[in-house]
Amino acid sequence: MTEPNPRRAPAGAAVLREDVTEAIRAAVFEELAAVGFARMSIEGIARRAGVGKTAVYRRWKSKLSLVLDLVGAFAAQGLPAPATGSLYGDVRALLDVAAHALSHPVASRVVPDLLVEAARHPEIADAVKAALLDGQQGVVARIVREAVARGELPEGADPDRALDLIAGPLYWRLVVVRTPPPPGYVDDLAHSAVAALTG
Repeated sequence: MTEPNPRRAPAGAAVLREDVTEAIRAAVFEELAAVGFARMSIEGIARRAGVGKTAVYRRWKSKLSLVLDLVGAFAAQGLPAPATGSLYGDVRALLDVAAHALSHPVASRVVPDLLVEAARHPEIADAVKAALLDGQQGVVARIVREAVARGELPEGADPDRALDLIAGPLYWRLVVVRTPPPPGYVDDLAHSAVAALTG
C-alpha cells in the first residue's frame, strides 16, 4: 500500500509575510511625509520598504487603496477614552494625547496633505473623517455623558459642541497654523474648554 501524498498548498497561492506588510506601511508614512500624496509612487514606497513593486501590488491595487487602508487602520486603533473622574481631567488627558499625536514630525506633514487630498478624492475624505473625527466624537460623547452623570454638565449637553471647543483650537494651531504651542497651552486650553462647556 502506497503512502498518500502529503497535502501541498495550491499552486500559485501567495503567502503574505506580515513583516513585509508592516515595512510597506511604514514606508507609506515616510513617503507621504517626504513627497506628499500627489507625488507619492508605488516605486518610491517599494524602494523605501526594501521590497519589489510586486510585493506592494500583491497587497494593494493602487496608492489610493494603500493610503485608505493605512488611514482606516489608524482609525480602528481609536483614541483611548480618558477616565480621570473629572471633566477637566478628561479634557486635559484627551488634549494631551491629541497634541502628542499631531505634533509628531510625520503626522504634522501627513495630516495636512491628506486634508488637501480629501477635497479631491471622496474616498480619502471618508477615511480621513473616520480617522480624525469619528473616533474623537465617540470619546468626547463618553466624556460628556460621564460629566452629566457626575453633575458637572447639564442634561442635554451637546457632544459635538464639546468636540469643537476641545479639539478645534488644537487642530487650528498644530495642523493649520503649524506653530508649536507655548508652555502651558494645553492646560489653558483645557481650562477654557471646560469654562465654555460649564458656563
